Amino acid sequence: MEKYILLDHGSGGLASQNLIGSLFLKYLKDPVLQQLEDAAVLPQEQGQLAFSTDSYVVDPIFFPGGNIGELAINGTINDLAMRGARPICLSLGLILEEGFSVDKLEEIIKSIAASCEYAGVPVVTGDTKVVPKGKADKIFINTSGIGVVDGGINVTAMQVRPGDVILLSGSLADHGITILTSREGLQVDGKLQSDTRPLHFLVQAILKDVPAAIHAMRDPTRGGLGTTISEIAKTTGLCMEIEERAIPMQDEVRAACELMGLDPLYLANEGKCMVLAAPERAEEILQTMRTVREGRYAAIIGRVSEKHPGRVVLTTVSGGTRLVEPLSGEPLPRIC
Repeated sequence: MEKYILLDHGSGGLASQNLIGSLFLKYLKDPVLQQLEDAAVLPQEQGQLAFSTDSYVVDPIFFPGGNIGELAINGTINDLAMRGARPICLSLGLILEEGFSVDKLEEIIKSIAASCEYAGVPVVTGDTKVVPKGKADKIFINTSGIGVVDGGINVTAMQVRPGDVILLSGSLADHGITILTSREGLQVDGKLQSDTRPLHFLVQAILKDVPAAIHAMRDPTRGGLGTTISEIAKTTGLCMEIEERAIPMQDEVRAACELMGLDPLYLANEGKCMVLAAPERAEEILQTMRTVREGRYAAIIGRVSEKHPGRVVLTTVSGGTRLVEPLSGEPLPRIC
C-alpha cells in the first residue's frame, strides 16, 4: 500500500480496489457493505423512515476528543435522533486530496469503525473520490443516514406549547472552543476536548416511557444554542425564556471564552441536545437523561412562554435580561 493517496485511488481500477479491500473493508465489516454492490438493500422496518445527510470539512481534521471521521458518524446519527428516530444504517462518502497520508486515512477509518460499533449503526454503502492536490483540503466526508420513527412519536417544533420546559443535555460550547484553540495553537488551563458523541441512546431513553411528553429536540451544532433556540422561537412564534445561571458549562470553557471575548451561546456543540417537553414530566425526563452517559450533566435551562412572541430572552447572571438573536454570519468557519 502506498504512503500517500494517488489520483489512481479514485479511478475505479486496481488502485481503488486495493484501497477499498486493504483499508476500508479491513475495518468496516458490515456484511451488506462487504458485498460491494452499487446500492445497499435493507430489510423492511416497521414505522416511518427518517433520512438525513451532512458533510464534514472540519479543520483541523484531528482534535482533542475526536477527528473528522467520528464527527461525521455521530453528527448524522444525532440528526436522525433529533426527530425521535432509531438510526439503522449510514452511508460514507469520502473526497480525498491527492497526497493525503494513507496512515492518517487509516486512523480516520479506524475511528469511524469504532464509532459505528459503539453506536450500533453500520456503514452499509459508500464511495471514494480523489481530486488533484490543491483542489480540496486533505479530506472531506459526507454521511447520510436512515432511521425509523416508531408509532406514537412525533417530535417537531410544531408540537411546542407555552409552558413547556427547556432542557439541555450537558455542558455548552465544548466542541467550538476546542476546535478554535486547536486551530490557533492556544494553550488554555484545564483539559479542553470535543464533546462529539452519539445521542440516540439518550433520546431512546427519554422516549421510552413518556414519548408524548417530548415535543421537540435539536442539537445545537453550528451557530450554537443561541441560534438553535432562536430558530425554534421563530418557527413557533413563542418566547423562549432561558436562565444563564442554569446553563451548564465547564470552567475551562468559560475561561477560554472570556479570554478570547467569545459568547459561548454561539459556539458549536457536537454531543448535546436541547429538549422541549411537557412541564408535568420535565423532572422525570431530567432524571432519566442523567442516567445516560451523554446526559449526566443535563439541566433545566428555561421555559416557553407567550411574553415576547418569536424571541429568545436570556436572564443574565447579574439579574438583567437581554435578547438572544441568531447569528448573522459564521464566527468560526469549518467547525464541523
